[in-house]
Amino acid sequence: MDKLKKVLVTGSNGYIGSLLVPLLQEKGYEVLGVDAGYFDDPECVFKKTANFTAIKKDVRDINESDLSSVDAICHLAALSNDPMGALDSQLTMDINLNGSIRLAKLAKESGVKKFLFSSSCSIYGALGGEKPVDEETPTDPRTAYAISKVEFEKVLKGMADEKFCPIILRNATAYGSSSKLRLDIVLNNFAANAFSAGEVKILSDGTPWRPMIHAEDIARLFVAFLETPEEKVRGEAINCGQDKENYQVKEIAQIVQGVFPKAKISLSDKPDKDSRSYRVSFQKLQKILPDFKFKWDLKKAAEELRDDFQKHGLPEKPLEQRHFIRLKQINHLKDKKEIDEKLYWNKTTEV
Repeated sequence: MDKLKKVLVTGSNGYIGSLLVPLLQEKGYEVLGVDAGYFDDPECVFKKTANFTAIKKDVRDINESDLSSVDAICHLAALSNDPMGALDSQLTMDINLNGSIRLAKLAKESGVKKFLFSSSCSIYGALGGEKPVDEETPTDPRTAYAISKVEFEKVLKGMADEKFCPIILRNATAYGSSSKLRLDIVLNNFAANAFSAGEVKILSDGTPWRPMIHAEDIARLFVAFLETPEEKVRGEAINCGQDKENYQVKEIAQIVQGVFPKAKISLSDKPDKDSRSYRVSFQKLQKILPDFKFKWDLKKAAEELRDDFQKHGLPEKPLEQRHFIRLKQINHLKDKKEIDEKLYWNKTTEV
C-alpha cells in the first residue's frame, strides 16, 4: 500500500477530533478537518487547540470536491451520545446513519483508500457483566445512537473490496481531558462534580459495567490503524480499549474519590433508567496491534482532569452549564435560532 498522505477528519473540532488532528500532523499527514462548528463558541473551548485547515460544513453536505486528493477518512462526526440521540431519534438516523452512508459511498467513488469509522461499545447494550463480549457477540443496541452505529457498520462492511478498506473502531466509553472537553461522560462528569461541588454523584445504582478508554488513546488508535496493512483490517470491527479497563460505575466513582479525597460519593435515591451494562474483550485489538501501548488509565486521567481544572478553571456549577455538555449546547443554539430543527445553521447566523 502506498503511503497515505492526505487525511480528512470529520468532527475535527470535537472532543476526540481535536486530539487526533495534532497527532496526524506530528506524523506528517496533510490534515483537512470538516466540522459543523456547534462547539466553536469560545465558551466551549477548554484549552488551546491545534491550528489546521478546517471547513465549517455539516457532514451531510460534504461533496466530491471536499474529497479531492484525500487518501483516508477518519469519520468521527455524529450526534455523539445517547442523550443527544434522545433529542430526536430520526435526526440521529439522518446524521449518524444516512449522512455516514452518503459519505462512505462518496469516499469510495472518489478513490479514498481507507475509511476509519468511530463506532461504540454501547452497541452491546445490556449483555451483562458476567462474561466479556467480543466482536462475534450479537449486538444489543438500546438507543437511537447505538442503533445508528450498528446499521452503518453493516453497510460499511458490505462496501469493503480491494480498493476500499473500511475499518470499524468500536470505542469503549471515552474519558480524559481535551481542548473540547466533555462533561457528559462518566469519568469526566464525576471529576467535574468532585472538583466543583465536593461530590461524586452516581445516577444509577453503581453496578453497571463500562469499558473505558482515554480520548487520546482513541486518537492514537486511529493513527495506528491508518498505518496498519489493509489485509489485516479490511472490513473488520475491532473493540478499542483494554481488558483491565472494564469497571463498574461505582469503581469509577471510587477512583475519582481517590484523586479528590474531600469529595463524598452519593447514590441517587431514584436511579436512572440506563439499562446498559457490558464488559468487553479487547483480545482482537491486541492480536492486530501487538505493539500498541496505551498511554492512559483511569486514575492517571482523573489526576490529569484535576490538574487541568486547577489550571484552566471550570464555570460555576459546570454540569448545569452548556459549555461542555453537548445536548445543552445544541439546545442553546436552537433556542437562539442559530440552528434550525434539523440542526442546520440558519443562513442569517452562519459565519
